[in-house]
Amino acid sequence: MKKLLSALFFFIFIISANAQINPNLNLNLSNNNDLLQMGTINVTIGGEFVVTGTFPALITERADAFITRMYEQASQDELKAINNPEIIKTIDKKLNNYVLRDITLKRASGEVLKIDLQKFRMDGDFSNNPYLKNDDVIIFPQPDLEHNSFTVSGAVNNPGKFFYMEGDHLQDALELAQGINKAYENVEDVEIHRLNSEGNTLSVIKTDINSNPPIERGDGIIVVASETQKKGFGVIVSGEVNNPGRIPITKNSTTISQVIKRAGGFKEDASLRRSKLYTGNSLPLLLENFYGIKITDTPDILDKDMNDFLLRFQNYMMYRMSNVDELDSAYFFLENELRIMLEKGPIDFTKLNDTTSNVSNYIVSDGDVIIIPSQEKTVYVFGQVAKPGKVNYDPGKDYNYYLNEAGGKGEFARDDIMLIKAATNEWIHADNENAKIEEGDYLYVPRTLSKSINYYIKTGSLYLGIISSLATIALLIVNLTK
Repeated sequence: MKKLLSALFFFIFIISANAQINPNLNLNLSNNNDLLQMGTINVTIGGEFVVTGTFPALITERADAFITRMYEQASQDELKAINNPEIIKTIDKKLNNYVLRDITLKRASGEVLKIDLQKFRMDGDFSNNPYLKNDDVIIFPQPDLEHNSFTVSGAVNNPGKFFYMEGDHLQDALELAQGINKAYENVEDVEIHRLNSEGNTLSVIKTDINSNPPIERGDGIIVVASETQKKGFGVIVSGEVNNPGRIPITKNSTTISQVIKRAGGFKEDASLRRSKLYTGNSLPLLLENFYGIKITDTPDILDKDMNDFLLRFQNYMMYRMSNVDELDSAYFFLENELRIMLEKGPIDFTKLNDTTSNVSNYIVSDGDVIIIPSQEKTVYVFGQVAKPGKVNYDPGKDYNYYLNEAGGKGEFARDDIMLIKAATNEWIHADNENAKIEEGDYLYVPRTLSKSINYYIKTGSLYLGIISSLATIALLIVNLTK
């Protein structure tokens, strides 16, 4: 009996506590015979949300917590056991096709509320996030951002397009855009750009930042301010410097020598001969594959997909008016991509401290990447050799020494061995008297191409085709002259 009374008093205490937490809570004990059911109520979701129907809610739950819980449950149900990225993208799009403004909350009593959960999440005003009652109905509006929205741009923290709610004013729009960006100074003026219903006349309403005129669907709100130049200009320095990383610079007056100084100077093992500066347009893929700099660790570098698109677009624009033939087109595209990646020209880091050189006064730009590799102290030999790989660098030795160290030439090796310079990527015949081998260079031994019977058949057919065409032309000429 004592245990039964204790349990009864416990439930009464819980109910009393909940009633204090939720002042709108209206418990009708005559309609709830089972005390165990008194912790939940029924709430219906309608309109354009990720799930619709009637669901249990806690008697202490506010609208935002309930909606968040329903969204998370729907997300888990949709995405579980799915490994296809394309399907996941489609589901993500579906899950996010709803708005948190202009939500209608209908009570069983007939009371109708308009709530704005997006603003609640901005300012914490609980009038936009009421407690739920039994048999509440939450109705989401159509997420038509094309016709039922306004935009905010300019000197705000979160520019973008926002769902329009009847009765919106300028200060509502500024709040949704998360207020004025403090990086901008002397922000005073606002322009509201408004089209007529036909979309062929644009009027501009000028007001000040503290006013609060009503706004309309389709308005374009611009918070006017001169573009701030207080930006995070910087150059990425990686490799053999004492303080690698992102080095802050000015917009257009910081020299490369100043950058190296701010990076702590070169380490003793730095290879200045092979150091390079890449423009901010350089492909992130190049840096990741050849230098180990991950794109995710350098968000200042342009997104790879966008960079690839821009490269292709620029290639096509340059190619469209050219007279480049089919055989030269691949080479042209290669050269043009390299031009974009290295458009600022090579920098000779060995002359950085030379007062007679202009290298130290070279002006770097935002997004530039400087790579300072370590000294290799080897020469890489590859191609048709028995043991391709690195051979210790020995100053003064010619290419034959390195070939012998790599096990000698293979049976199908060609005689035109190439020296590839690490500093300039220039290809030079290894037996050229001016071909000086230096640390980090490459020796490439090409292979003799074996020609199959198909090669000779195709070549013969080509020649026969040419001879046949010439014979036809000759016969035509003879007939014309008769």
